[in-house]
Amino acid sequence: MATTAAPYGLRPVKRADGLPYSGAVTHYLIDPAGVANNIFNGSVVQLTAAGYIELADGTGKDITTNNFGGSSIGAAGVFVGCEYVNAQGQVIHSQYYPTGTTGVVKAYVVDDPNVLFQAQLDAVSGQDDLGTVTGFPAAQNATTSGNTATGNSTMALDATVQTTVGGLLICGFVSAVDDTYPDVLVKFTTGGHRMTMNTGV
Repeated sequence: MATTAAPYGLRPVKRADGLPYSGAVTHYLIDPAGVANNIFNGSVVQLTAAGYIELADGTGKDITTNNFGGSSIGAAGVFVGCEYVNAQGQVIHSQYYPTGTTGVVKAYVVDDPNVLFQAQLDAVSGQDDLGTVTGFPAAQNATTSGNTATGNSTMALDATVQTTVGGLLICGFVSAVDDTYPDVLVKFTTGGHRMTMNTGV
């Protein structure tokens, strides 16, 4: 029973079509000049106009003014690690992107819009939350969205759900519905993910 708030961002667990999630990721680049945010495993990321991956700056609470990728722009997917070459010439495979890391940094992103992710809500839920939409209660940022010791996100999803447009659809419950901090299955909505939109970044 989830009686403790221990959020971990979004974890890919299976596909919406019933097939297992095979661990597939797409490699994207992070700006070689570096970005000013840590990007943790389980974080939602966006694609910049320059074609790089960065931490999504919207909460996903709607798909217009506050979509994950910005105004009317969907998320690129969920970040699950990266690789880069350090100052000693060693290839580092990292659970998270440390802020300011420069050079060629390959980000691993789960960008399949049909993947279901497991996440924890930030408060008690109910059966009537099934089929509603949600997002993050606040924007991700460098200091409060993850743990540098584990490299994992510490973001929960907002238990204050809505029935209007939003970034993530609640598709099922992983833990008991009446848990204090229930774990749920979510999927990016049409418009919440850039691959389901007909506009560019």
